[in-house]
Amino acid sequence: MICLVTDRRRLSMDADATDRLVDLVAAASEAGVDLVQIRERDLSARDLFALARRCVQAARGTPTKIVVNDRVDVAVAAGAHGVHLRGDSLSSAAARSIVGRNMLVGCSVHSVKEAMTASATGAADYLILGTLFATASKPGEHPVLSLDELAEAASATKVPVLAIGGITVERAEAVGRAGAAGVAGIGLFIRPDGSVSREHLQTVVGALRSALRIGVRHDAATT
Repeated sequence: MICLVTDRRRLSMDADATDRLVDLVAAASEAGVDLVQIRERDLSARDLFALARRCVQAARGTPTKIVVNDRVDVAVAAGAHGVHLRGDSLSSAAARSIVGRNMLVGCSVHSVKEAMTASATGAADYLILGTLFATASKPGEHPVLSLDELAEAASATKVPVLAIGGITVERAEAVGRAGAAGVAGIGLFIRPDGSVSREHLQTVVGALRSALRIGVRHDAATT
């Protein structure tokens, strides 16, 4: 599973940031990204709803699922495919009681213990565990988990665990070997200066899938 986490401010500080974000979601959907987490915590409920609706439309006709960070009400109203809960948000069981079985519920976790707790209720469809590596989106003092902790979390839970934090194509193979079901990231999917977003996303998504498959095959061969 490959998950794009949004941050429109990484795309532009101008008024066109939202439009650029929607274009990124469209390109990511075409490239085969499995999940897009709309994580724009500074937006009002009204603006977040409008953005989520546009992203749902941008992904229409593709397998890509759109989830809204933390705001269950906005996710439901916007017709999103699910909600992604922060570690300090309402429980996955509470979210599940609101959205029912037809929407996704994901959770952010930051330790093996949190992963086990979040998985135990059976209400979450997936977990995102991090931070795995140093990353521009987290301050330098933010705690970093080890690949051994990722492996422990992946083996101790009943749902897919995605790794987040400083993920690169080069690191994806090691993450797959540790047992992660996939990866999530922000900067990973933002095109470098001088490149075309759609081409960059096609390249990155293809490379990630290959690296994760290699990691999984290597892990199976050594166990």
